[in-house]
Amino acid sequence: MHELSLIASLFEILEEKAAEKGSKRIVSVKLQVGQLSGAIPELLKTSFDIYKKDTIAAEAELETVEVPFKVECNVCHTQMIKDDLIAICDECGSMDLKTLQGTDLFLLKMDVEI
Repeated sequence: MHELSLIASLFEILEEKAAEKGSKRIVSVKLQVGQLSGAIPELLKTSFDIYKKDTIAAEAELETVEVPFKVECNVCHTQMIKDDLIAICDECGSMDLKTLQGTDLFLLKMDVEI
């Protein structure tokens, strides 16, 4: 379960940003989780709940927004959402695709109390 190490890294960022703002506590956190990011949203939430104890985010809630894997064909420029890793354009059959979204994990928002 690498989600716990992801949350540990996230907390380093959260605590740094909260300190910069002079925040007393973190109220909520919103993450964007790509379908192919390798992270499972439910495990991220569980890890967050475990890790937040005795921190300035002790009462914070984690919200995750799941983002599908989206690609664009470099030949016909069709954009499509793929449910798997089969890298073939649905329109022209080309294997020359570029990834547009769905492989990353982003911190979208952090609400704090000052």
